[in-house]
Amino acid sequence: MHKLFCTVLLAAAPLAFAGDIVVGQSAPLTGGNAELGNDIRNGALAYFKKVNDAGGLPAGRLKLVTLDDRNDARLAADNTLKLVDDDGAVALFGYASSTLSIPAMPTVAERKVPFFAPFTGADAIRKQNEYVYTVRATYADEIEKIINFWGSVGGTRVTVLHYDDAVGKQNFDTVAAVLKKFNRTPVSVPIKRNADISDADVQAVVASDPNVLVITTLYAPAAQLVKKLKAGGRAAMVTSLSFAGASQLAKALGPDASGVSVSLTVPTPRTSSVAVVRECNDAWASAGQKETMSVTALESCIAAKVLVEGMRRSGKELTRASLHRALSDLGRYDAGGYVVNFKPNFHHGGSYVGMALLRPNGDVRD
Repeated sequence: MHKLFCTVLLAAAPLAFAGDIVVGQSAPLTGGNAELGNDIRNGALAYFKKVNDAGGLPAGRLKLVTLDDRNDARLAADNTLKLVDDDGAVALFGYASSTLSIPAMPTVAERKVPFFAPFTGADAIRKQNEYVYTVRATYADEIEKIINFWGSVGGTRVTVLHYDDAVGKQNFDTVAAVLKKFNRTPVSVPIKRNADISDADVQAVVASDPNVLVITTLYAPAAQLVKKLKAGGRAAMVTSLSFAGASQLAKALGPDASGVSVSLTVPTPRTSSVAVVRECNDAWASAGQKETMSVTALESCIAAKVLVEGMRRSGKELTRASLHRALSDLGRYDAGGYVVNFKPNFHHGGSYVGMALLRPNGDVRD
């Protein structure tokens, strides 16, 4: 009944939604990046359950509809159209990368659907259209933090593992730009997406003789490279961008996690001094999750809270247009120790960047 109702309303303006408030998500629930996709999904589900258990919102109860894209960009585009046209999503949430987000943009722009909290700090997604809202800092913010930290203690022989695509090359160029202040030039080691680390990749890193290795890929190739380097007795300080998924990388590395650090765009789940971290940990446990909440799930939970605040401010008549207006006018919003700041002409509200160490037991400690 609800799906039919939403489908019929597609011809009307503005769109309104009865019963469930549908939030759509395309994410890799299976395949090589499944752990990241499932953590993004489960973090949002935990917060939405908390809201629903308290009676929901004035416009109804929250329902997250997630379609598996298997980390395939074409499938992400198809899923987006289904979520918007068939499921009547009032917003799209938590796409797992820039590569999976960009294919959604034609539908987002045409249907004027708020596209909220993609798991990416790439500039490419920020430049798409007015309906994109991000809550995390940029990769450039993270890279500046990493390079300045290592540079201040003499870590200026830098090699960068990055994808051989526009985002990966931009990450390398950002490292190069920041490293100029230390009169150094980084070495590039590019790899293809969805490819395993080869012996040639390992040799390229070894030949560059870095004292700092900056990793900007997902967790699988990052873990492969670190394991191979350690197995060969090659020592270098390793720091990964948050994009890898800190908790996922720690698990994949196991005993080899010692000495590996990551940049973070949210506090760690153990930072109990931060109110929203305590709130999300409670929501996680109430949702029946048995494992410790990952950094990725925490980021998703915080983002879900910010999205819900926009929905609250939309009132009973929640539409894509009213949500877009409410988010655009949100201003400075403190989610409980994590602040975002949206403005009518600037929808990229996060700036938090921290650093943390990975532990052999899969933990992430700041």
